Amino acid sequence: MSICYIDCSPLMRELLDEALAEQALPAAWPIRVNLGDPAPDAIPALVGDARILLNGHTDFGDDLIAACPKLRSIVFLGTGASSYIDLAAAARRDIDVRTVKGYGDRSIAEHAFALMLAAARGVATMDRALRAGIWSPLEGMELAGRTLGIVGAGGIGTELARMADAFGMNVLIWNRSALPPHLAPHGCGLDDLLQRADVLSLHLALTAGTRHFIGAAELARLKRGAILVNTARGGLVDEAALVAAITEGRLAHAALDVFETEPLPAASPLLAVPNVTLTPHAAFKTRAASARLVRVALEHVRQDCLAIGA
Repeated sequence: MSICYIDCSPLMRELLDEALAEQALPAAWPIRVNLGDPAPDAIPALVGDARILLNGHTDFGDDLIAACPKLRSIVFLGTGASSYIDLAAAARRDIDVRTVKGYGDRSIAEHAFALMLAAARGVATMDRALRAGIWSPLEGMELAGRTLGIVGAGGIGTELARMADAFGMNVLIWNRSALPPHLAPHGCGLDDLLQRADVLSLHLALTAGTRHFIGAAELARLKRGAILVNTARGGLVDEAALVAAITEGRLAHAALDVFETEPLPAASPLLAVPNVTLTPHAAFKTRAASARLVRVALEHVRQDCLAIGA
């Protein structure tokens, strides 16, 4: 019996080898590693007799799950397993799907903060202008004393709150459940937060109930000249309404790492709007975060080896 890592990158292979040197797995459960992204029709042969699958970003629908009958566990390298794996199909076949939470909280919060700074000072806009031969210093927003509205107080939102507080910003937080005591002084109703925020940063999971959580009505409640930052999920924002708010001058800037469709289509209106800073879903991508991801994933694999039986 074996474990298959279906879509390993060179960096993750390096980190996997480092982690395996510290976290030995049962000898009866070797890991077979496939470097790169496999073609869908090659996946069943690659998985073979593996009982445990490590999956970074490969789509596993009902048909593919059915074609891998030996599988008993899928360890998804991240939090958004439902975006790639048919969870209902896995459950019907008694396949556990494990995720790794919290590994990128600090890295994603730092990226959100970087996007906020870039948006406040027009960094990307001025960079593009200079490369086009245009010398045009832009007036920016000083963030000290400004209000950051954080929507979602999980690990990422909490890390961002600490950074903004140290930066001299006023922090308001809205969360769907009660805030822990150390964050309670920052608690705020959603409507009040939207109206008071100079910068709005989103940190919610994407569900049926949060899709287009920020639409035309919510954008209209923001201060004129506010900044929107999204490093959570693209579907939280109605992109058409966002483009309209920026084009009409109601929103000063949007800084986005995630999009409703990824990769971002070449025809996306976001690419034609000047006051937008874009990064390609990269907030979690640091070596430190990836190392934490691999270590926790291997611990899940070890537990599954013991549960399934060596």
